[in-house]
Amino acid sequence: MHSTSSFGITTVLLLSMASCGTAANEPAATTLKAECNYAFRPRLTCIHKPHIRLMDATPTADEIGLDDSWTIHIPLEHSSFQLRSAQDLQDYLAVSMGLFLPIRPTKLSDMGNASHVILLGTLQDFGPMEGPLPQKVRGYRLTANAGQIRICGHDERGTAQGGYYLEDIMNLRLAPFIPRMDTVREPIFAPRMIHSGWGCDVFPDSILNAAAHAGIDAILVFVTGINKSGTAFLDFNDLIARAASYGLDVYFYSYFQNHMHPDEPGAEAYYDGIYGELIRHFPKVKGIVFVGESCEFPTKDEHAKSWLRLDPVPAGHENDNRPGPGWWPCRDYPQWLDVVKRVMRKHNPNLDIVFWTYNWGWAPVEPRLDLIRHLPQDISLEVTFEMFEDIVKDGVPTRCVDYTASFEGPGIYFRTEAMEAAKRKLPLYAMSNTGGLSWDIGVIPYEPIPYQWKRRWDALLAANRDWGLVGLMECHHYGWWPSFISELSKERYWTNGMDFDKHIRAIACRDFGDDGAENALSAWQDWSEAFRNYPPTNEDQYGPFRIGPAYPLLFLDQTIKIPDVPYAHFGAGICNPIYGFHDLGTVDGEIRLLEKMKSLMASGLQKLQRARETSPAGRREEADRLINLGDFIGHCVQTTIHTKKWYLLNYRLRSQKDLNVQERKDICQKLLALAQAEMANATATIPCVERDSRLGWEPSMEYMCDPEHLQWKLGVMKDIVENRIPAYLNALPKE
Repeated sequence: MHSTSSFGITTVLLLSMASCGTAANEPAATTLKAECNYAFRPRLTCIHKPHIRLMDATPTADEIGLDDSWTIHIPLEHSSFQLRSAQDLQDYLAVSMGLFLPIRPTKLSDMGNASHVILLGTLQDFGPMEGPLPQKVRGYRLTANAGQIRICGHDERGTAQGGYYLEDIMNLRLAPFIPRMDTVREPIFAPRMIHSGWGCDVFPDSILNAAAHAGIDAILVFVTGINKSGTAFLDFNDLIARAASYGLDVYFYSYFQNHMHPDEPGAEAYYDGIYGELIRHFPKVKGIVFVGESCEFPTKDEHAKSWLRLDPVPAGHENDNRPGPGWWPCRDYPQWLDVVKRVMRKHNPNLDIVFWTYNWGWAPVEPRLDLIRHLPQDISLEVTFEMFEDIVKDGVPTRCVDYTASFEGPGIYFRTEAMEAAKRKLPLYAMSNTGGLSWDIGVIPYEPIPYQWKRRWDALLAANRDWGLVGLMECHHYGWWPSFISELSKERYWTNGMDFDKHIRAIACRDFGDDGAENALSAWQDWSEAFRNYPPTNEDQYGPFRIGPAYPLLFLDQTIKIPDVPYAHFGAGICNPIYGFHDLGTVDGEIRLLEKMKSLMASGLQKLQRARETSPAGRREEADRLINLGDFIGHCVQTTIHTKKWYLLNYRLRSQKDLNVQERKDICQKLLALAQAEMANATATIPCVERDSRLGWEPSMEYMCDPEHLQWKLGVMKDIVENRIPAYLNALPKE
C-alpha cells in the first residue's frame, strides 16, 4: 500500500465538518469498537447467535413451547448428512435458546404417538402419510402440534431446510416457541447461486452453512483451469464435497479463453482438452456458467470482430468498430455450445450448462431473439433482470447500464428474451442481485432497502408465473452477506411464506423493540425511496460509487493510480479515477437526484437512531451496524455529488479557452471550497470504516476504502489544495 503524509494542522483547521451531509447525524452512542481489516470475518462464522432467548417470554395458546424434556429423532439408518442436520438444530437450541436436547436414532414410522419429540426424516423414512406431501427437491412438510414436531422432507436437503425454518421461527420469536401448523413449503427458485462474501472464490464451511440456512442452494466459483480459480489454487473436488455436506451444489463460472471456431478441423478435440478435461476431473459439479465476455471465440458472424478482446488487433483492423464476439449475439454461439456440451456431458450427463446473455442486452431485439431460437434445447438461458432500461427520473434521463437496485425490473431486454425462452420451454434463470447487493455501491455488504427489494422480489415472482423463471444468480463477485434482507428474501422465495408486511414488522420489533419498530420501518422506507433516485451511470458505478469516499478528485489533466494489492482478483482495475466522458447535459439533473437521495438517507438515519434507543440490549450491536452502514452510504452519496460538481468546474477550467483571469480565479476558489468539503466528508468517513471492517472492502477488489485508502485520498486532495491549485493561480497573468 502506498503511504502518504498526514494532514497539516492548517489544512485540518480549514475543513468545515458541517459541509458533510451526514457527519452531523453520527450516533451519540455506539456499541461498535474500532477493528482491524478483515475483522468482519469472525462474524460470518456465527451462524447461531448466542443467548438470544427472552427468558420471560411465555407461549401463547397457539404455540408449542419446547423445553429440556424434548428429544430430537432421526432415522435408524441415517446418513451423515441427516446426522449433521440434526446436530445443527441441536446446536441452535443449545447456543441460542439454552435448551440441550439429545439426538436419538429411531424408526420414525413407529413414532406417530410419541410426545415431546422433534422428528427429522424424509418421505421414505416416515412411510405412508395422509395429507399433502412435498413434491419438489428441498421441499418439506412441517407438522407441529402439542406433543410433536415433524419435518418430512422430500429429500434430505428438504429435511435440513425444515430444521432451518424452525430456527427462523424461533429467531423471530426470540424464544423456543413454534406455532401450531401443518404446512408444505417448497422452494420457488432453483438454483439460487451466490459468490462468496468471505473472499473471492473462498468458501469456508461457515459461509456454506450460512448460505444453506438462508435457503440458498448453490455457490459459484471462477474457474481458469484444473483446480485454478480466478486468483489461486483451489481444490474443486474438496469444495464440491464440503458444499454437498451443507446441501449446496457448485457451479463453475468459466474464465477460459477459446481460440478455435467450432467448425474448424480438430475443434472437438481442442474443446475436449479444455472443458472435457475440466468435467472429467470434477464430474460432481452441478453446472457451468458461460457469459459472452468470458466465453468469446473467433466468430464468423459478420456483425462482430473475429478476434478476442485480449488478442492483438490484426493489421489493417485498427479502426474496426464492430463489437467483439463476447459483446454480440453471434449466430454461431449455438454451434459452439453444441461442441462444448458434447465434450462435457460425456463425464456428467446431467451437467447444467447455463448461457448468459449479459453482454449483448444492448443489441437490437431481433438478433438477440434469433440466437435464443437456435440455442440447444437442453441448456439453461440466463438473462439479467434490470439492465439496459431507459428511465426518466424526476425529468432526468437515466439508463441501467449495469446491475442496479434503483430499478426493480424487469427491463425490456429481460422481457423479450424471457418470452422467447418460454416459447422454447428453455429453463430460464435471471441475474437478480437479490443476495442483497448490486453494482450500485462497491464497498458495502448489502443495500438496506427492503421495500425496494420487495419490488424486485414481486417482479421475479411474476416472471416465475408468466414466463417460467426458475433459477437465480443472486450476486456476482461482490459476494453475498447474510442480513435482514436475506431473511426477507428467503421467505419470499418459498411457498406458504409469511406476508411481507407482517414479516418485516416482526423483524423491526425484534431488532428495535415494539416502541422502535415504527421508526425503523419508516427509516427503511426512506432508504428504499432514496435508492430509487440513484442514477446508475457507468461514470459513477465505475467511479466514486465503486470505492466510495476514497475516490480522489483530480485537478485539470492530473492522472493517478489507486493503490491496490497484487493478490486481488480485480483490485483497482474496475474503478476509473479519471472522471469524465459524461454527457454534460445530464450532470446537473443527476446532482439533483443525488441530493434527494442524500436527504432521504439522512432522514432514515435519524429515524433509525431514534429506533435504536429502544433496541433490546441483545440486538443493539446489529442496530448500530445498520446505522453505521446507512451513515457510510450517505458519505458515498456525498462523494459522488462532490465529484460531479468538481467535474463541471474542472471541465470549464480545462476546456473553455476564452475564460479571463478573474473567471479562472473564481473557478479555482470554488474548487478549493469543494475540495475542503470533500476532505471533510472523507475525514468523517474514517470512523465508519474503523467501526466496521466490512465497509470499504469488496471480495474482488480487496480494501479500497479503509482508513489507509481514505488517508491516501486526503493526501491527494491536500496536494491539490496546497500545491496544484496555488501553482495554477500563480501562473496566471497578473492583472
